[in-house]
Amino acid sequence: MYDPLVNAYPAQQDWPQSYWASGVDLPPAQAALSGNHSCDVAIIGGGFTGLLTAYYLATEFSLDCRVLEANQVGFGASGRNAGFVLKGSGRLGYAQMAKRWDLATAKGIYQEFTQAVARVDDLIGRNKIDCEPQEKGYLKVAHNAKALGQLEAAAGFIASHFGDDAEFISGTDFRANYMDHHQAYGALRLKDGFGVNPLKLLLGYKELLLAKGIGLSERSCVLEWLEEPGNHRLITDSGELLAKRVVCAGNAYTPKRFNPRLDNKYLPILSNVIVTAPLTSDELAASGFKTHQVTMDTRILKYYYRLLPDNRLLFGGRGAVWGKDAANPKYGARLKQALDLCFPALAHKAVEYNWTGWIAAALDDMPHVYGTQGVAYSLGYCGAGVSFSAQAAYRLAQTIAGQAVPDLPLYRQPLPQFPFAGARRLGQWGYYHYGWLKDRLG
Repeated sequence: MYDPLVNAYPAQQDWPQSYWASGVDLPPAQAALSGNHSCDVAIIGGGFTGLLTAYYLATEFSLDCRVLEANQVGFGASGRNAGFVLKGSGRLGYAQMAKRWDLATAKGIYQEFTQAVARVDDLIGRNKIDCEPQEKGYLKVAHNAKALGQLEAAAGFIASHFGDDAEFISGTDFRANYMDHHQAYGALRLKDGFGVNPLKLLLGYKELLLAKGIGLSERSCVLEWLEEPGNHRLITDSGELLAKRVVCAGNAYTPKRFNPRLDNKYLPILSNVIVTAPLTSDELAASGFKTHQVTMDTRILKYYYRLLPDNRLLFGGRGAVWGKDAANPKYGARLKQALDLCFPALAHKAVEYNWTGWIAAALDDMPHVYGTQGVAYSLGYCGAGVSFSAQAAYRLAQTIAGQAVPDLPLYRQPLPQFPFAGARRLGQWGYYHYGWLKDRLG
């Protein structure tokens, strides 16, 4: 499997054998870049961020742009994630943000994440993207009594300072009205998250680009990036693109040595997702499922899950540390064990799909959307990229077009460098062991 900290060449990769890919016919690839071309803005990466950045640059700022995708649109994280459209803030809670910066900054970040969810919702509705959006609501489940107290405080903080509906749900009410989760102490519910088929959403964005006549070259991996006075020269296998400005939108699939602005400044993390066979009506009743809302718990090593439209249960969590171990069946088996502990009535249920993919985290646990001297990037979604990528794309387009963006840490700070970057994976391995212990002992 491609490993961003090992492999320098991310091309010649196929779609993963995911549940999402099983229901979609592989569309024809757009022609690879061939010969010499030029444009105002080159966008590297054809995922959510790259496609939408191109869309906003072309439609709102009338800039000529071209997206270069190393493989085929749908290969990377945008086509293989769990499809959770939610207000993601990395590992920082909003009260922590207020303490780190101030209340106004925390409120501004909350508004950006709220706008991100609304932006995806609007893109789906306005463009009639058939991506199976599910009922609204994001449930954050407390895995122990301490976490329950923290969720109650978070609900009060959001309601008091942001004026938003953050519903606190007791354990009894949660099991009676949402799902019979045997490890749930209660939950916090935000009203505006929802689930989608992420691959269908991504392909909807691709069709949006093609309908607008925006340049997209698939199977066009950037092999060399030469920075010249006033220009950037991007060289692929069979072509060359000369651009005045460049946007890096590869997130965790960015190769280990690509550009000094990104090198050694992110940690690629493997997520693993399993999907069961469809649940019968008896199984739904036995496990108490009364909702299709997206759900995530409060563990350090989080689990996330939701019922899909065909009543399969999707269940995800962390995978292997090293890419070479990604396909080891023990990681899928561990997820099934965790699912069985949460929902014992489903212990017999077969898993029909099991796949992995990379997400990216920054050192300070928050995404960075940043640009200077004609180069911009967005990186570090930490698993919340389905929604925030849309907002990041709009802010990237504004940055490239020379417009002001909100004065928030998300947009004014470049990615911090990882200390001892060569040992990132060892640090991750140690953190996983710490998280495993912490999640069990409280």
